[in-house]
Amino acid sequence: MNLNIDQIRGLFPVLHQEVHGKPLVYLDNAATTQKPKSVLDRLTAYYEQDNSNIHRGAHTLADRATRDYEEVRETVQNFIGAKEAAEVIFTKGTTEGINLVAKTFGYKFIHEGDEIIISTMEHHSNIVPWQMLCEEKGAILKVIPILDSGEILFEEFEKLLSKKTKLVSIVHASNALGTINPVKKIIDAAHGFGAKVLLDGAQSTSHLEIDVQELDCDFLTFSAHKLYGPTGLGILYGKREILEAMPPFLGGGEMIREVSFERTTYNDIPFKFEAGTPNIADVIAFKPALDFINGIGKTAIKGHEDELLQYANDLLLPIKGFIPVGTAQNKVSVISFNIQGMHPFDVGQMLDARGIAVRTGHHCTQPLMKRFGIEGTVRASFSVYNSKSEVENLAESVSRIAKIKNK
Repeated sequence: MNLNIDQIRGLFPVLHQEVHGKPLVYLDNAATTQKPKSVLDRLTAYYEQDNSNIHRGAHTLADRATRDYEEVRETVQNFIGAKEAAEVIFTKGTTEGINLVAKTFGYKFIHEGDEIIISTMEHHSNIVPWQMLCEEKGAILKVIPILDSGEILFEEFEKLLSKKTKLVSIVHASNALGTINPVKKIIDAAHGFGAKVLLDGAQSTSHLEIDVQELDCDFLTFSAHKLYGPTGLGILYGKREILEAMPPFLGGGEMIREVSFERTTYNDIPFKFEAGTPNIADVIAFKPALDFINGIGKTAIKGHEDELLQYANDLLLPIKGFIPVGTAQNKVSVISFNIQGMHPFDVGQMLDARGIAVRTGHHCTQPLMKRFGIEGTVRASFSVYNSKSEVENLAESVSRIAKIKNK
């Protein structure tokens, strides 16, 4: 399918501006994607027409807001292939989703001597909560090593598995390298030892077709803002039987069925995990973002992004002084690199001077950077609204910068 990139770009107001007198080339999509006008309009419409708290009101505005809010839960259910909408919990983001599982599932089911497995390429949000849990519970955190290409050593993962393994929490696609992990194999192997599996889908959900029932993952977390939606909103999917067995995360309104000073009866899922007034406006504005993705289709989006990634590799790899970091065969549209003799931040600033927005630093993956013996990288990440001419602009700019240092 040939996409009309100019037409798609026309849906995103932020892309049509200059930075330092140059047309903006936005290649920081792994950090956050830009928002189509339909998302911005829906956000405004809620506040202008439907602003009300949800679920408990008897008036028209509350009814409309509740209906629209819960419709998004059903849209997310279909988007990820969940069995039912009740398995979809709204959070603040991927980080809160992981912490929710650590503080609830972990609190109840992880005990002294139990083991949790993560990988070398995890984001800090999929490291720190488990470290905290292990410290509190006397559990053990084990780490899957990776190859120089940025791919996990699956055989080493299998060696880490045992009857002591209670949870495997792994990134589906690396934010720093783009590596797509073989999560179905990981899930099947972990389940063979009775362990549960959490997938960090922050990067994968915007690029890859995901069916949680087919994958058979126990948890999946991701963020709306990496899916053309608003910031401050995330999704935690969990299998019903596991969510029902977990204690609440926060106490307060909405997560209760009945309260007295003697005892409290908790609400059914998903409301048991959604205490207080939720992020109503951003949830409602997430639907047009998902509609945008569904309207184009994940297959077409990934095809375009893969083409951009290959084109970028073709143009960048021959540049003298260009050092790729993460060369896995199976990747999402992320290219992480350094220029010989230059600090990533300096490269990022020089690219910014040419209107090109990239991310620099350790990308919240300091242990991964340590594995490669570097401070950080420059990361260019592509989305459906990026064009080949923007890739050419990036390559020309990188070439110029490399020549300055490597004359």
